[in-house]
Amino acid sequence: MWQKGWRDQLWSELEQPWDLLIIGGGITGAGILRQASRAGLRALLVEAHDFASGTSSRSSKLVHGGFRYLKNGQIKLTFESVRERERLLKEGRGLVNPLGFLLANYRGDAIPSWVFGAALIFYDLLAFQWGHRHYDAYDMRELCPPLTSDGLRGGYRYFDAQTDDARLVLRLIQESVSEGGAALNYTRAGDLLRNRRGQVRGAILFDESRGGNGRTAEVQAHAVINATGAWADELRLKMGERARLRQLRGSHLIFPVSRVPLTRSVSFLHPVDDRPVFAFPWEGVTLVGTTDVDLDEPLRADPAISPAEAEYLLQAAQYAFACQELTPDDVQCTYSGVRPVVNTGKSDPSKESREYVLWSENGLLTITGGKLTTFRLMAREALNKIRMCLPVGPDIKPRQRVLSPPPVDVEFPAELSPAARLRLLGRHGQNTTALIQSGKANEFQGIGGTPALWAELRWAARAEAVVHLDDLLLRRTRLGLLLPRGGKDCFQSIRAVVQPELGWEEARWETEVTTYLDLWQRCYSPAL
Repeated sequence: MWQKGWRDQLWSELEQPWDLLIIGGGITGAGILRQASRAGLRALLVEAHDFASGTSSRSSKLVHGGFRYLKNGQIKLTFESVRERERLLKEGRGLVNPLGFLLANYRGDAIPSWVFGAALIFYDLLAFQWGHRHYDAYDMRELCPPLTSDGLRGGYRYFDAQTDDARLVLRLIQESVSEGGAALNYTRAGDLLRNRRGQVRGAILFDESRGGNGRTAEVQAHAVINATGAWADELRLKMGERARLRQLRGSHLIFPVSRVPLTRSVSFLHPVDDRPVFAFPWEGVTLVGTTDVDLDEPLRADPAISPAEAEYLLQAAQYAFACQELTPDDVQCTYSGVRPVVNTGKSDPSKESREYVLWSENGLLTITGGKLTTFRLMAREALNKIRMCLPVGPDIKPRQRVLSPPPVDVEFPAELSPAARLRLLGRHGQNTTALIQSGKANEFQGIGGTPALWAELRWAARAEAVVHLDDLLLRRTRLGLLLPRGGKDCFQSIRAVVQPELGWEEARWETEVTTYLDLWQRCYSPAL
């Protein structure tokens, strides 16, 4: 995909004219690049850090219809999300997968069970399907044995979906590049460029990759989109606009599946404040989330859970799975992301709208907010908004696939199960064949008991724009989340596979390891 020398080659071409400059390499920017390249635009995406290094690798991993937003009256958002979820389930098999939910109802819950039942009827109607069912307490325990029985009154089953958010972003970017788009990570947009009428028509770019030697480029474009998510106000403030976003931190705990053994998601009301929280299986571990608190510190590239959030989520897990006798020592790691929402001053952060917004200000189009699930709709609306700025209007086909079909003639190694083959196709799409051909005979095994294969690790190091070790372990693969201590115990084996592919000398490797372990300790380790 990104072979040796690709970055230098692209930098040498940056000062040619572009139709569209997209600033921000998360799910929103990736979705815009995907549709722009499909529509025949000369589009360039730049990301100040790594692709998906912000909120788009730190979400709750759910491609959901927004069931919990119904209580806030966000009908339009829920309707759009349900439809997009169904589309992604069809197009992204192996990357976007169905996930069963159990909605547990306990004695003393602030919301009666019948309210959930009524909402689920409406939820299913939006999807034109009937997927929910009521169960009594006994059947709920049969479906989820770890579930606390004391006070359990019953509950409901319904269906949503989950994904690997960072891999979804990367696949969108890869498919965009294969169809004529361009993307650079570790490339920061500094000052915005304006024409004589004061309209934004480009940006000065700074290469912040290792080896970039401080090079810069002035990039001119007919249209510029600010898709930087929680950082969107930073570009807007440079233009003299007032800040409009509220930054909310959402944090999660990760447990080994042996300590919280789930086969489906369990959602319930927190015993302290009756907020909906959940636990679900993901990539061989169990996630518990999420919080929704105002960011009380300067926005950083790597936010971290607070001790209060960690205690809050552990208390939720202990309440729902009392028989597991969970303690702080059971938490394998944590992660946090920052959600951007429009600040209306509500006292309860959870009541702020999750719908996306578009602001056109002196030629800069900002798009922010929204949900992982609705990235396609956000991209389509953004491109329609800038249509008049472009020399030729983009040819947007609303019914066209957003993810390209994977190859059908892949020769998989015999030891891979049907599930593992589908997983590879979903995560790597058209690159699956090249990945398999690059892997060695003994590399189609899971790493440390995770679903991630050694062949995937080799391919990521060779062809997926890795600049630092955290790119490789936290986003290309998720080993930093799935393995104890961030994967430290596997470093010698990891090194043997990736160091030759990355071309790092001994000193570089040691520096990367030290930096990565410091990052993991500060931002991903248990905070209890």
